[in-house]
Amino acid sequence: MNQSFDTPSSTPAYYLAIDLGATSGRSILASFDGKKVEMEELTRFRYPMLHICDHLFWNLPSIYQYVLEAIKAAAEKLSAINATLTTIGIDSWGCDVAYFYADGSLAGLPYCYRDKHTEGAIERFSAKMSKEAVYGKTGIQFMDFNTLFQLDTLRSNKAEVIDAADKILFIPDALAYMLTGKAVTEYTVASTSQMLNPVTGDLDPDILAALEIPRSKFGPMVQPGETIGTLSSHVQEFAGIGSVPVVAVAGHDTASAVIAVPSPDKEYAYLSCGTWSLLGIESPTPIISDKSLRYNFTNEGGIDGSTRFLKNICGLWLLERCREEFTDAPENIAELAAIYRQSECESIINPDDPMFAHPASMTEAISDFCAKSGQAVPKTAADYVRVIYRSLAKRYKEVFDWLQELSPVELKRLHVIGGGSLNQYLMQYAADELGIPVVAGPTECTALGNVLVQLRASGALKSLEEMRAVAINSTETKTYKPQ
Repeated sequence: MNQSFDTPSSTPAYYLAIDLGATSGRSILASFDGKKVEMEELTRFRYPMLHICDHLFWNLPSIYQYVLEAIKAAAEKLSAINATLTTIGIDSWGCDVAYFYADGSLAGLPYCYRDKHTEGAIERFSAKMSKEAVYGKTGIQFMDFNTLFQLDTLRSNKAEVIDAADKILFIPDALAYMLTGKAVTEYTVASTSQMLNPVTGDLDPDILAALEIPRSKFGPMVQPGETIGTLSSHVQEFAGIGSVPVVAVAGHDTASAVIAVPSPDKEYAYLSCGTWSLLGIESPTPIISDKSLRYNFTNEGGIDGSTRFLKNICGLWLLERCREEFTDAPENIAELAAIYRQSECESIINPDDPMFAHPASMTEAISDFCAKSGQAVPKTAADYVRVIYRSLAKRYKEVFDWLQELSPVELKRLHVIGGGSLNQYLMQYAADELGIPVVAGPTECTALGNVLVQLRASGALKSLEEMRAVAINSTETKTYKPQ
């Protein structure tokens, strides 16, 4: 499917996408010729979690410096070809927030969602508001690292930062504030907090009252495609660039990825497959019911008022952590992915068991689960890889069946996006378990969705239908059929 639009192909426009994932990020310089998007990775950088005084934090100043260097790299590259940058957009993981004083300075480092201080936070907050009431207001899956429980934990620990802060901003909004001086709350990333009411489209006043935090500490709510502001004079001077607008894209990385799913219809589920596996559908309205609460599904914000109805599943985090401990396995990720064929281990774990959230040793956690459930304990790296693949595929099947119960449309295939879509062995396992075709790709869905929103903000595209058509033009996929 090739569809052309109004932008002349002879003069491509350029856009910069900053895509931040858990512990690493990259900048993507994209061009649009009126028909498809071409993307080039400019920079890649790592920002591991900081372990300080028994807590985990993000080094936000370091991340900001990487963003500045990415803008500078884009400016230098475009200057060499006598081109200019149209807009900049930033997406990141959800839930975590940064705190700023009234003078604009950072009030300490943001806590990382994997910090253990929120253990038991869901039960603690239920003394203030029942789980049923919270879910009825937000429709969000209960996970102890949701922003709601992070903030309530700080309240319980009598942390001073909430009251001292003039602004509380989600990570993409915090970086946009540091670039432009304009504070906003972008809708899709705010929806991960378990504080946003999808009916009103704003942070819920009753939940904020329970936290004793005024709404004024958060920026005004903006939707994907709205301009936040232009680069400050300091950023312009550092990067050697003009007053480029910073656009609020779909700030949550999964929201950006879903925008770019290359599907011509609605009869599919998507799986954003990486550190996390997020399995869901795009729904025109929130799905909030006793059954969705029982299955612990979430209703997160999407573009144009849509809802990302999904469930978080522990993903390739399991393999990433095991990989750190392997001594008898290939370091190359593709070779490591293939060694499962050396194993016949039939053990299955529940990837979402709390014991796998942040164990000191992932291999020990998997071994303990298998031993306690009366299954064979993995002995080799190949055993662990096989156990992880098979367990993830079976969990996908379980969640997919629940999703089909709740979906307003029949789901005829699974679109897998993100880096995990390159894992042909996991993709085939998933197709076999689900019994439907699995369409894998693109891996760069998040960056592409980021760029597509920038294209619409600049006027190059006019509708979600045009954005999806460009996504199809710009990507390649591979289909796995059940065997």
